[in-house]
Amino acid sequence: MARAIERIERDIAALEEAIRAIAVELQRAYASYLNTLGLAVRKQLILASYHLCTQGYPENFLHLSLNQRQQLQQAIRKLGQLAAEQLLIYIKSEESGKDERDEEDEGDEGDEGDEENEEVTSSSSSLFLDTSNSQYLTANTSDPIELAKWQQKLEEAAQEILKKLSHDANLLLQKAGVLPKKLPEPILAAAAAASEASAEVMPGPPNLLNLVIEIENEQQSEDSGLTQIMAINLRLGEIEFADVTLSSERRQIRSILVQLNKLGREYKKRYKEKAVAEAEAAWRASWFEN
Repeated sequence: MARAIERIERDIAALEEAIRAIAVELQRAYASYLNTLGLAVRKQLILASYHLCTQGYPENFLHLSLNQRQQLQQAIRKLGQLAAEQLLIYIKSEESGKDERDEEDEGDEGDEGDEENEEVTSSSSSLFLDTSNSQYLTANTSDPIELAKWQQKLEEAAQEILKKLSHDANLLLQKAGVLPKKLPEPILAAAAAASEASAEVMPGPPNLLNLVIEIENEQQSEDSGLTQIMAINLRLGEIEFADVTLSSERRQIRSILVQLNKLGREYKKRYKEKAVAEAEAAWRASWFEN
């Protein structure tokens, strides 16, 4: 029985080594994916903003002066850059993430000449995720459950960054006078809130929320009308679909996760087998005839 337990422990050790190798492979795959995602997000944010300014609200955009348009475009680029940096922070160690944040602070100090853009960037960065707990997103583990949790947190962080980026960009466009001032906050906050506002989603360009909502007249509540609105709503699926490299890297991640799931099932099976063997040995050790 002792030899059986030793054999099981050797199997577990081999599985742990294989899982550690998968962890390194998965972390590298996500590092590449998130770097590509950051570039794609910046591109899609600019494209969505272009569509919104030129097709959604062209009159409002034309009312802006040349300087105001340039200020708006530069602020949008800064938001995209900030989101790309946030995505990379989550795949790095806590120390390297701190170094990157320090570099961002130094970069902000160098842009003090442009007060309007500085105000936009500062107010927007406060809405992004707190990376102080990034040590919980470390894939250096031989436990498949912990590795799966790390992967899930990383996916949730990416989705949250896209959601916050969409919200920040819409606020920026609203403050600039492109988006109507009367747009309800739930529409700017998230696309999911649109259904709560009795909205009907309409087809349109990717990464844009194009819908019709019913807005009641404040003076005559019985008098209501349908209003079509457009807002930025960055969606991971659409961003991946538009980028061949990004979709290829997503397939690679899925392939690695299939291997992890297989190893995880075997790991759980071996631990169960070890517990049974140890329990049988403990029973025999404590059993005695009267």
